[in-house]
Amino acid sequence: MKNSASNLPTTQALTQILRLQAEELLPELSAVLTKLDYYEIAHQRMSQQNNDQTLHAKVTNYQGLTRARHSQFGAVMIKWELNHDHHCNRSTLHREMVVLTALSYSPSNVARNTLQDIVPPVLVYKTIRVEVLEQFWELSIIVMPYYENGSLAQQLSNKKYPLLSDEKKRQVIKQVAHLLSDLHKAGWLHNDIKPSNILLDGFLLNSADNGSTTPHLLLTDFALAKNAEKFSTANPAGTPAYLAPERWQGQGATVQSDIYAFGIMLYEILVGKRPFKIDNQSSEPLKEWAIQHCQGSIPPLPPEHQRYQVIINKALAKRIEKRYKSMNEVLKSLESI
Repeated sequence: MKNSASNLPTTQALTQILRLQAEELLPELSAVLTKLDYYEIAHQRMSQQNNDQTLHAKVTNYQGLTRARHSQFGAVMIKWELNHDHHCNRSTLHREMVVLTALSYSPSNVARNTLQDIVPPVLVYKTIRVEVLEQFWELSIIVMPYYENGSLAQQLSNKKYPLLSDEKKRQVIKQVAHLLSDLHKAGWLHNDIKPSNILLDGFLLNSADNGSTTPHLLLTDFALAKNAEKFSTANPAGTPAYLAPERWQGQGATVQSDIYAFGIMLYEILVGKRPFKIDNQSSEPLKEWAIQHCQGSIPPLPPEHQRYQVIINKALAKRIEKRYKSMNEVLKSLESI
């Protein structure tokens, strides 16, 4: 308790500093984007990207997400990064673009012409040198279409979830499983699977529930993606609510850790809430998440979704060897019900 209390002022101070920096930085960034022919600019979020998260960090880079319009592309989302490092190939966005490019030209996608079934199209990717806050930065941007239907997380919100029929849930679950299967076949791990990283394109909740109406989903946010064939860091990067037990125990990312995150999301789609949760006021949230994932029992599904219980149990198995070996196995189980 003593340690957490002593850390609290620092956390508050960092939050306040970021808010003040945003008030100075974002208007200047808007001016830069305006010169690049973007308008109706609305900044969605901004975060610090420096490794030294202290009040006296000497170098701070920033990353954010901005909605805008463009005369050629229409409504777009701009993922941006302001970096003091002149080696742009070290930036987070560059690494993400490497994954998107690899997916674009993966043999299976080229053969089936299904790139947009996996990821949104990249409209613009560029890095330019700009002056912001009387300093010179490398500004990297990835521009993609803006999807009016938003993300799966928005469809699972308290307001919209009651409109999600059992048939729509089944369609969403199946397509997310196909997306992950295709991603793994292309040789990549997403490493941060969650509803907010699933975009909905051409999916309307008020459309008729029939066999011809299916959601068109897209994977997004590959900042933590890893090549499946390369050694993965043991650093437990990702979103705590979806992080597999072995990741908390110091092991690297694998296909099974993506499958575990899919299992959490499967439960969330069916029930409207995650299978594990912690106290929002916890002084040690990471420790509590680790206990939940590593020791918490899997709650039973409600009667109307009991047929999915065996899939949930196997996807969320604490031990990797008892979990599904691939998303193809998950798809076979889904087909069987």
